[in-house]
Amino acid sequence: RAGLKTLVLAFTAGLGAATVGFAQQASVERLPPAVLDVAPPSGRVSGTPGSMTIRRAPCRNLPLEDVRRRIVDIVVQEWAFFGFPVVDRTNIGAAERARRRRRRPSRSESARVAASIAGYWAVTPQGTWILDAQNRVWKGPRGIAARWRYPWSAAFVSWVMCEGGLGNANRFQRAVAHHVYIDQAIRAQGTDETPAGYAAYDIGTTPIAPGDLLCSARRPRYRSIAERRRRMGDGARTHCDIVVKVDGARDRILAIGGNVRGTVALKLLPAAGAPGRDLRPTGGARPLFAHLKLRAAPIEADAFDHTPTMRILRCADGFPARARLAAAHLMPARRQASRC
Repeated sequence: RAGLKTLVLAFTAGLGAATVGFAQQASVERLPPAVLDVAPPSGRVSGTPGSMTIRRAPCRNLPLEDVRRRIVDIVVQEWAFFGFPVVDRTNIGAAERARRRRRRPSRSESARVAASIAGYWAVTPQGTWILDAQNRVWKGPRGIAARWRYPWSAAFVSWVMCEGGLGNANRFQRAVAHHVYIDQAIRAQGTDETPAGYAAYDIGTTPIAPGDLLCSARRPRYRSIAERRRRMGDGARTHCDIVVKVDGARDRILAIGGNVRGTVALKLLPAAGAPGRDLRPTGGARPLFAHLKLRAAPIEADAFDHTPTMRILRCADGFPARARLAAAHLMPARRQASRC
């Protein structure tokens, strides 16, 4: 019990100023390997911003039945590392106010996460030249506070899959653009003659589970898998988030993505389901067009609540983060009050 208390204190030490929202990021370190065996993305690079280089390391390959829960555990830990930001798209007014007060990360925040974002890029085929380009940006007038030159959301998903157990490219095609692995999932739909980990479906045609991906498109603005199938291989401005919870009690789906307002953020997506029907996302400024379903048995819909990260937070009795998480209704009160 003393060891658990020490672990809790170490994990939560930087959370005192954290909020569920956008006001301030917290300094939260990742869990030790004894709790969650994940190699941090920063281990895939060496050097400092301006002269950072990639250290080649293999990805993990695990049985498909072990991958789904591991993906959820990993992505929730990364969300914690970036300070628990939440984008609430179930409340249009709150989302708009948050967008207007969006701020640039501080110099210290940028420095803290630089190696992790570089580590995401490191698992992609184009990672070397992208990191070289960012080194030149870091040498510019803004230094470490400069934004990343290229959007890193697809690199984030690629790293999660690399560390999550879909290491071979024929299981998940890591890339700097989401449409590459979306196309792989489209090709996998309807056939068992491929080792691809995901298959693509139209939104609402198959149940959504934690570990699945939900994808939107801006340019072109796809509305269905069929529309993308006709243009497979073409470039497209797309984005995918990883589902961590299907919350039927509150008509929403929780999903985590990278480079969401410059950070790793949890999105609260509005959803609906008729009696006896599965929950499906609805509305939004960027409608979803693709559900990439992991080809493995589902896990519990509230897998988010059971991740090592959230279990540690539940053990931090009296810690302010619990109250803030409760205020955002991310976890049922009975879960937060449960014993460690």
